[in-house]
Amino acid sequence: MTVFRTLLLLCIFGAISTGAIAANAAQSSMAKPPAKSVPLSTEEVFQLYYNRTWIWKDGAGYFAAKQRDFKAWSGEGTGSYGVGHWFVTDPGKLCFKATWYAKTGHAPALTCFSHRRRGNVIFQKREPDGDWYAFKTTPAKAGDEYQKVRPGDHATAGYNRMRIKLSQHK
Repeated sequence: MTVFRTLLLLCIFGAISTGAIAANAAQSSMAKPPAKSVPLSTEEVFQLYYNRTWIWKDGAGYFAAKQRDFKAWSGEGTGSYGVGHWFVTDPGKLCFKATWYAKTGHAPALTCFSHRRRGNVIFQKREPDGDWYAFKTTPAKAGDEYQKVRPGDHATAGYNRMRIKLSQHK
């Protein structure tokens, strides 16, 4: 199970973070929070994701309004899909706890992202060991990762396709 979990988590986290890393490759990464930045409030983080879909390089995750359900899929490798819930904690953190399913089985995972603001820029960092990068600017700039966070559900169709695909491998 340990090897399976490691492979599954690498697949999932690769799909989630690849887009963010690629979009910000030109920026220097930061291990420490940006100077003079402050954590977003719970409400601010909530408004960033509520009833929106984060489109990834090869998949998507939907942060539903109803009961804060979370659905996602990734086509990386043999593919996977996840189902669970999302929540916001202080200071400025978005998390989603989901069970991820792949051809070889399933495993639970908790994924969190911290958010901080400095001026008109919201920075994001994947916890625990990601690097801070500009996530959203006001006014929006080309290449902002937040431009991939879109209103509505753009993940359930892919989630359903992946569920069917993986069920055929049993």
